Amino acid sequence: MSSEREDLIHRITETQRGLGRLFAQHHSPLFTSNLTMRQLRVVMLLAINGSSSGQELAQALGVGLGTVTGIVDRLVAQGLACRHEDPHDRRVRRVELTPEGTALIEEITNAGHEHYRRIMDHLDLDTLRALDHVTRTIRDVADRLVCGEDPGRGI
Repeated sequence: MSSEREDLIHRITETQRGLGRLFAQHHSPLFTSNLTMRQLRVVMLLAINGSSSGQELAQALGVGLGTVTGIVDRLVAQGLACRHEDPHDRRVRRVELTPEGTALIEEITNAGHEHYRRIMDHLDLDTLRALDHVTRTIRDVADRLVCGEDPGRGI
């Protein structure tokens, strides 16, 4: 990899980290909630998947079922998740977010979007057009990587 390419990638990632730190300093809901990292991961998994069995959560987290039970118990106690019987297999209990859990995820997501939106409101049209092109290109490459395709270099 070329030195210039490495330098650019380093500068871009450091700028993104700096933005993340800046956003976090403005009372991100991530830092005002009382969730542990594992609890947050479970909440995020449930937001993505809709509902999951304890076994599915254990596999996704790389922990045992007993650990997941404790995590989910605490999320249920906080009103962020609930358990219910799987309609296809009554032996399986599924976990899903409550409306409060969904609201927390929306609050976390919206906080980041609001910060980003405020920044973009101060950019000129040419910069916004360039940013639109770059972010769409990044998304296209990310989609291809997730699908296992080789997106090539220098797109």
